[in-house]
Order: sequence, then C-alpha cells, then structure tokens
Amino acid sequence: MDEKELEKEALESMMGSSVDDKIFPQSDVGQSMRWSKFKNIVILLNQLYGGDALVKLYAGSVFSSTGNHQGLKQINANYTELTTFERIFAQYRNDYLTIPADTEKHFFSSQKEAYDHLSDPCFSYSGPTSMGKSFIMRMFIKDEIVLQGAKKNYALIVPTKALINEVRSSVINDLGVNLEQHDYHVVSAASDVALEERHHFIFVLTPERLLYLLISKPDIEIDYLFLDEAHKLSGKNSRGPFYYKVVDMLLKRTHKPHFIFASPNIPNPQVYLRLMNDIIENGDENKLASTYSPVIQVKFLMDFVGGQIDVYNEKADKRVKIADIKQSGAKLNDMLVLFEAKNLRMPPEDRTQTIVYYNGRARAIAAAKEYTNYAGIKEKNDPELNALSKHISQEVHGDYYLADMIKKGVAYHIGYLPASIRTRIEKLFQSGHITIMFCTSTLLEGVNLPADNLFITDTKIFRRQMSPVDFGNLIGRVGRISYNLYGNVYFVSEENSVTPETYVEMLQTPVPEQELSIVTNPDVLKKVEKKYIVDILKSGSSVIPQRTNEDGKELQSEESYVMMRKFGLILLRDIMEDRDSLVRREFSDLLTPAEEDGIREKFQGVPTLPDDDINTSVDQTKKLIIAIKDGLSYPECPNGKFAYPDVIEFLNKLSKIFDWEIYEKSSLGKESLRKWYAVILCQWMEGTGLSYIMKKAIEYKRDHPDNFRVSAYQPPTTYNDRSKEHRNVVFADTLEVIENVILFSISNYFLRFSNEYKKIHQVDEFENNWYEYVEFGTTNPLTILLQRNGFTREVATYIRNHQDEYVVHDGSTGKLKLRGSLLQCGNTSVESEAFDIKYNVPGLFVDEEQDDEQLSMVRTIQCPNCLIEFEVDLEEYIWDSSSYEKENGMGPDAVHSFDTEHSCRCPYCNSIIRVSGWIREYPIGAYDSEDIDFQVIEDDEE
Repeated sequence: MDEKELEKEALESMMGSSVDDKIFPQSDVGQSMRWSKFKNIVILLNQLYGGDALVKLYAGSVFSSTGNHQGLKQINANYTELTTFERIFAQYRNDYLTIPADTEKHFFSSQKEAYDHLSDPCFSYSGPTSMGKSFIMRMFIKDEIVLQGAKKNYALIVPTKALINEVRSSVINDLGVNLEQHDYHVVSAASDVALEERHHFIFVLTPERLLYLLISKPDIEIDYLFLDEAHKLSGKNSRGPFYYKVVDMLLKRTHKPHFIFASPNIPNPQVYLRLMNDIIENGDENKLASTYSPVIQVKFLMDFVGGQIDVYNEKADKRVKIADIKQSGAKLNDMLVLFEAKNLRMPPEDRTQTIVYYNGRARAIAAAKEYTNYAGIKEKNDPELNALSKHISQEVHGDYYLADMIKKGVAYHIGYLPASIRTRIEKLFQSGHITIMFCTSTLLEGVNLPADNLFITDTKIFRRQMSPVDFGNLIGRVGRISYNLYGNVYFVSEENSVTPETYVEMLQTPVPEQELSIVTNPDVLKKVEKKYIVDILKSGSSVIPQRTNEDGKELQSEESYVMMRKFGLILLRDIMEDRDSLVRREFSDLLTPAEEDGIREKFQGVPTLPDDDINTSVDQTKKLIIAIKDGLSYPECPNGKFAYPDVIEFLNKLSKIFDWEIYEKSSLGKESLRKWYAVILCQWMEGTGLSYIMKKAIEYKRDHPDNFRVSAYQPPTTYNDRSKEHRNVVFADTLEVIENVILFSISNYFLRFSNEYKKIHQVDEFENNWYEYVEFGTTNPLTILLQRNGFTREVATYIRNHQDEYVVHDGSTGKLKLRGSLLQCGNTSVESEAFDIKYNVPGLFVDEEQDDEQLSMVRTIQCPNCLIEFEVDLEEYIWDSSSYEKENGMGPDAVHSFDTEHSCRCPYCNSIIRVSGWIREYPIGAYDSEDIDFQVIEDDEE
C-alpha cells in the first residue's frame, strides 16, 4: 500500500468517526469548537472527494464562516456566499481580519486577537505551531513603521543562532524599501556598523547576543521586546537564565519596553508575565491561550515489530488497523523508498515532501546515508541540486556525505551546518527540489519547512525524554497553512525503539501548566541546588562547581549544572545591586535580609564586583585582571598567521585563569580536546575556508588516531583515514566544534579577556584583538567590514576573493562601497544575501552607471558641534575641476575642488558646517587622494 492509499484508508477511517458523539457531543459546546470540527470534516472530505462540487461548496462555506482565507484560497478560491446577509457579514469579517500592513493577506481570528494586544505594556500568548506566532509580531512591526510612522527600536529574540538569518531575512523582505524610507536597519550583532550611526533598529538576536548588546551599548533604547519560543523560560535549559537576565535588565530601565511573550501550545502563557510582577499573572486581559489550528493532522502508528499500520483518532482515542506490513524485516527506509517511488510518478505540483526525525546527529546522518544507497534513489539531474552539491564539495569536502545526497533530492538538517549551506537546503526544500530531509531537534527551534509527512522515530532529544511541550511542538512542524491544509504524522516503532503504546500515551498526555525554571521544582531546579548556591555565596565564594557525592560522582547533568550556576551568578549580582528581581525573590525563602547583608559585606571587600556578564564569575574575573596586569596579552600573529604553539599555550593559560577544569570539564577543560580545538581555532582566525580547515582536521586525526569515537553510542576506536565514515565523523565534529566551542565558548571567553584588557589599559580599541578574529573568522579588515554590514563569513570571503570585480571602496579610505553587479554574480548564496543587504544597507551599493562614469563624492562628516556623523555629497559644491595629462601612460588625473560655504547644515543640531578641500582621482575613475577641512560657522557670520 503506497502513501496515497494509506491516506485514503486513514481519512475514511477518521470520517467514519467524524459524526459520532466524539465530534458532535450532545452537550452545549463552544461555537469555536464546533467550527473547528466542521473545518476538520471539510478538509477530510476535500481530500477524499476533491472534485465533488458539493464538497467544494461546503468547504467554501466553512472556511468563509471561520475567516480562514488561506484555506479558502487553497480549497475553493471562487466561493461566493449564498445570501445577502452572508455576503454582508463576510465583507465585514474580511475587512476586520485584513492585515493593516499587507492588505492582500488576512489574519485568522486567533491571530487577530493576539495582534490587537501587541501594543499592551506586556502580553503573553500561546498557540499551535500553525498559528504563525512570529508572523503576527512581524506584521505588527511593519504596521508600526510603515503605517504609523513609528520611530522606535524593536527586538525579536530567537532561541538559536541558526534562526537569526531566517528571521532577519523575513523581516527585511517584509519591509523592503520601507527600511530606507523610514531609516530603519535590521541588526543581528552588537558589532554591526549600523549601530555606529544614528538610525532606528529592528534587532534579531539570541538572548546571549542581546545581553552583550545591553552591556556594551547601554544607551540603546528598546521599545518592544518580542520573546519567541518563550517556553525556554520553563524547564531544564542551560540558556534559560539569559532570558531572565535580559528581561530584568530592561525592567530596571526608566524607559521600559513593551514585553511580548509567544510560546507553543501551553495552557497558561500568563506564567511568563511573572517576570514583570506577580499581580499581572492573575489577570486575563494580558494573556491568550489559543488551541485553534487552521490545518489538521492525520496520525499513523507504523509498527514494524507488530507488522501493521494503524490510524490513530485522537478524538475517539481509537486505533484502526488500515494495512499490514507484509515484507519480513522491513524497516522505515524501505517504506520511505516506496513513498518516493510513488512521488516520482506524480506531477511535480502534486509531489509531497517528507521530514524524518531522529534523536541524534549520528543516527540522522546514518539513516540518510542508508536511504540514499537504495537502488531506487537516483540522482535527479536537477541543476539547482547539482549546483548546491558542487558548492558543498568545494566549501566543506568532496567526501562529505551531504554533497552526494543532495544530487538525489535528499538532505539532512543539523544545527551546525554552515549558514550558507543550511539556508540553501531550506530554500530547496521549500521549493520542492529536495523531497526528503532527515532532522534532529533543530526542527523544534522554529525552522519553517513545508512538510506533508513527518516520521517520528523517537520520543527523546538525544538521551533526554521529550516534554509534552517539545512533543507537541515537533508534531506541529507538519501541516503548515502557508503550504497545505493537512499533514501526515507517522509514529515509527522498530526493533529496540519506542512502542506504539508509548506514542499513544504521549499523544493523550495534555500539555501541563508550565512553571518558570527558577521556581523550586524537583525536576528542574531543586531546593537542594538552591541551598547549595546560597551556602556558597554565604561563605564569600563565587566558585560554584558541579554537585557531586562523597565518591565524586556527579549528582546533576551538565545542562542542569550550567543553568544552576548561571542563576547563582544572577542572584549574587542582584543581591549586590539590591535589585528586586524575580530570581532574587525565588531565593527569598532560603535567605534572610541579614544573610544578604552578610553576602554584600563579604563581596564588597574584594577588588572585583560581580557584573552582568553571567558567563564568568567573580573568581574568574579576579584572576583574569591579575594576569593582564602582570602582562598577559594575546600572542602576536604576524601577517595574520597564528603559530599553533602560541595558541595552545595561550589557551592553557586561560584554562587556569577561568578554571575550565571546573566549569568546562567536558570540553575546554580537557587538555587533549584543547589541542584539537587549537588546530581548528588557528585556521578559523586566519580566515581559511572550511575545506582547508577540514584538511587540517583530518591531518590532526591522522597524527593522533587513538580514542576516536564514531558516535556516543559506540566505544572508542582507532581513526582510519581510509574510511569515508571516519572522515565524515571528523567533518561533523569539526563543524560542531566551530559552532559550539569556537563561536560560543571560546568567543565568550575572548570577549571577556578583550573587555578587561581595554579597561586595564584604558583604551577603546586595540590591535591584535583575538575576539574579533574569532567572531569574524578572519584578520582581514575587508572581510570583517563586510560581515559588520550583514554578510556571512562565507559570502564575505567570496567578495574579498573577487574584490576587483565587486568592491569599489574597501573601507580604508572612506565608506565601504560595492558594485550592483554583485547581485548577478552567479553564486546563489551570494546573490541571496546581497539582495537582503541591498534593502537593509542601501548605501552600501553604487549604481553601475555611477560606478562606470565617476568617482563617488559622498563623504561622511562628523559634526564638530554634536559629534554625530552624516553624509554629504560634495559633488553639489564643486567649484573647479582641473585635469593634467601624466607621462606614465595612465592618462590624465582629475582634481575636484569644493566649498560648501554656508550651504551645509548638520541634520541633527542644525549647525552650519563649512566643508572645503579637494579630491583627486587618478587614473580617471579611481580614487587617489584627498584633503578635506570642515569647521562650524556661527549664524552671525552668515
């Protein structure tokens, strides 16, 4: 039985129970519940009898009555209401649900209800994945900027770095030319060039990046804080404390932002308003918990052990057998191959797309590799797939499994994939070129992919059992209203895996009311752990090691430990600053006012007070300051080259300063791993491409073959350089080290080192700043400047390598300028990023005509009065252009003399600024030199 036959059997089975008491109970149910059930029925009917005119009529009526314009467009776009009253009401509802900033689109009722509350001082809402929670936020921002003319700063907080590019691109595409017209820039890092200028901003950041922005640029105001995936404030989550920290820092400001929390389908979204105060949580006007979904899901239990497939009806809690699995020893991949064979026989517009979830990286890659090796899975001869395959081979390595898979329309989606590759995979999946994707828990982090089928092979995230929130969030990834009206979820049971009964139990388990992570909870932050923190602080120490028993055995997971320690650092800071924070209040039953006074007294006597950086503690900072005062600095890197012995020696010094054996015991705390990390770190900072980094990583493993791990589930072995599997493990490990160790852990420690170095030496900047080299993955000034304007490292490196073609000014003698021809360079990743950045930083590009005919005369002037920079086009003030032929064969020069006299005013303080001097081009069209003078002229001189 193929995919379509399975769907038909399942839908007919569900239709058989769609009219019983489970669907239309005799008791008085709410109107919204009835309409939701009508919606489910018409979607099922349309799938079974899509050509029936009566079905189309009923479907049109239901979608029109519920305001589901997306569904109406897909199922019966030509539907017209039958009576005059219906037409009047439909027009009223159509106007009411029209999105103000995009009148061609409409909200669902639940979206509109949430949207109308986003101007509240604080609001928290939850809903299914298909509700489009982040879309509501983006439309609100667009309305504020385009229609209301708002001059504000907005911050969209996303849970992972991987999501930054996707959300940033969506915001840019939402606003387009309105960014320039209303003087807004979308910013995704504290180092962005735009922050040095006077603009309004839309920040797209992780909570960690927002924290460092607030620390480094405390004067930047935030008017709206949108926290997407707010359930990260609940449960055991090592990154959760960053959310608490940034919210509390913003609450302490005189100008407080609006706080908007959005979370998956949880029953009590108001719990997150406790971060504001306890009173707000009890009101109904500040929260919305919606269960309405515009799509439906058909759920299957695919039991390879029992040899059958059941459809599961949640409404009736009933399993209906619809097929036998007759092939002995059949596995999931056998079924996926059958699905794909059927898919290839369908017209392209009717083909379905599939996501397969595995609980770990190694399993997802192994399953994808096994699937592509089936005889029936052949290369598609698709130019776009072949182009991406070639890009992956060149960018990473020719032996990288993903390069060959892509040619067959198969991919895996792992968090550490390079941004340019991951983005292209997502776009090719959305456009239907890639038809099957193997994923890990990155799928839970809000990635928007249009899947028709989702196969779930486990109920764990790595080794941790999924929470009901995670489980529901995963299932919600199939059936997205932007793409389809329903989706299929297959719960897979194979040998030694999850049983069908376990899946049913999880499906029947409602999402419980959530608690904040900081609340005492035996499953999250235990009372004994809170007391452990308090006892350490009362002793006058800020060293919070992992809890162990008398035998030295760890009593908590690393995730639990990191979360506990960071809450401890927040508590200490709040006590020292006497902040009335939620974190401090949640420890109040373990700390008397007198004990808090005692803690303050002990820490006020030390030279280093706790600060807002919760990545490091007082004990670490104290040792760091002593080391820098004693002369510690980053080793020199002549010509941008890093000597491996110098790098490993510096890392070993930092290990002692920051006590990595205590705080980073599973990674940086191990000397053998530091040696491995140093190999990658050297190449990363030198700006070499990933392919070269892979080459050096393989060389290192070849020279150090012992204790090699293929996966966490297998014992160590000896590295075999002739094994393609072993090389792919090295590729995966290297990419993961870059993402999680180099760009996160080491970057954070280098940032702390650089900040303390600046304070001690009383400088704003200094040469040889390794933090910048890690953050940007290069020492090259042009590549750094390109990234500070929004390009990724990969694309910035491409532009630098082709600077003769695309770079007009490299930033060394004026502002960075790029040629518009970059938008048609032929490299898909480069073109995609360049289009976004042209909207976001329009002044970065010069017109081709301007580029060909003359040198740009635009210069950035700093007003001597208010010290704010602004641009002046000096071409308007040229009073003489002279030219002299040279004898060296390069033709004449051109010297342009200009004087603004009294015509130039500062747009910020209105001072008259006289700008005079000359700019020389030689040969014609190329910048040579300049001499510019400017001074403030008093009004009475005029």
